[in-house]
Amino acid sequence: MNVIFTCGGTGGHIMPAISVANIWKERYPDSNILFIGAKNSMEEELVPKAGYKLETINAYGMRRGLSWKAIKRNVLAVRCVLESVPACKKIMKEFRPDAVIGTGGYASYPALLAAHQMGIPTCVHEANAVPGRTTKMAAQWADKVLVCFPECKKYYKHPERVEVVGMPVRREFIFGDREVARKELNLDDRPVVVSAFGSQGAKAMNELMAELFLLEKEAGFPFQHIHAVGSYGWSWMPELVASKGVDLSKTNDIRMVQYIYNMPTVVAAADVFIGRAGASTCNEIAASGTPCILIPSPNVTNNHQEMNARVLSENGGATLILEKDCTAQKLFEEIKTLAEDKEKASAMRTALLKIAVPDSAERLCDIMYSLAKSKE
Repeated sequence: MNVIFTCGGTGGHIMPAISVANIWKERYPDSNILFIGAKNSMEEELVPKAGYKLETINAYGMRRGLSWKAIKRNVLAVRCVLESVPACKKIMKEFRPDAVIGTGGYASYPALLAAHQMGIPTCVHEANAVPGRTTKMAAQWADKVLVCFPECKKYYKHPERVEVVGMPVRREFIFGDREVARKELNLDDRPVVVSAFGSQGAKAMNELMAELFLLEKEAGFPFQHIHAVGSYGWSWMPELVASKGVDLSKTNDIRMVQYIYNMPTVVAAADVFIGRAGASTCNEIAASGTPCILIPSPNVTNNHQEMNARVLSENGGATLILEKDCTAQKLFEEIKTLAEDKEKASAMRTALLKIAVPDSAERLCDIMYSLAKSKE
């Protein structure tokens, strides 16, 4: 059996596809797996590193607005789709897939459309609470539309084709051991706070973290804090923190790194996680059951991060703070509440684990298999 995964642009699109591909390979070791993604994008590094073959196409995302720059970009995006659909058909004629699944990103639409036009079963997975542009378009004709939360169904015109499957996450997030993780990270018995705002970071949030570090110092470091700055802030944030009066070279209470490479271990050790509300973050935190404070980015399409965060917060799994309302003092108080109120933290953990779908990758595999067999 041959299957194609198509995704791209961000880790939130790529990693779920890889998670499902890994389960598929375990179940059907004799099958062939191929990824289709965009040229000069993150999948060119992540997919081969995971051990899968990748074919790339020209693909560009569309921009909102009527500025000349946006119009030029959108004309280029449409032209790329028109050119990429035949390119995808050529790939598929050679590979002969039994099913094609898209997990988001502008590269996935041409591949899904090509498969649909060739009569190959397709399904599209939407990680966010509200559908992105690719999912909206593909949902009109895809055989299955897969979503993370029951609340998502209302956004689709054909609910009979929509199934709630959750978000595939790495098994390490599901089966992390708190004590083992804390020992591995050489942490003491104080509460552990982890903060991260994406691989590039967020300027406003990094500036807020510098203020938070000072509050932690003035309070005598009541908890240990691991903060991922991101590539953007790595050059200037150490100086900013020093200007606040916090000397990181003289304390282990705050560990500031550019990127957290062992995130499942760090999250397993955490008592509180602070971050944005991208789909991957929300679902990884839910799978790990880690009490969290979510500060959605206000600069995303359809305000989807706030919608993601509200799914968790309204079910009792997260504290939601809008960026415009977030101050270092407010954040410090919320952290203390979660770190000290064991009953509240326990309730939040329970709520998160109820939201999570630990066998999401397996569910996607079941659906893909059914679609592939329906072709026979």
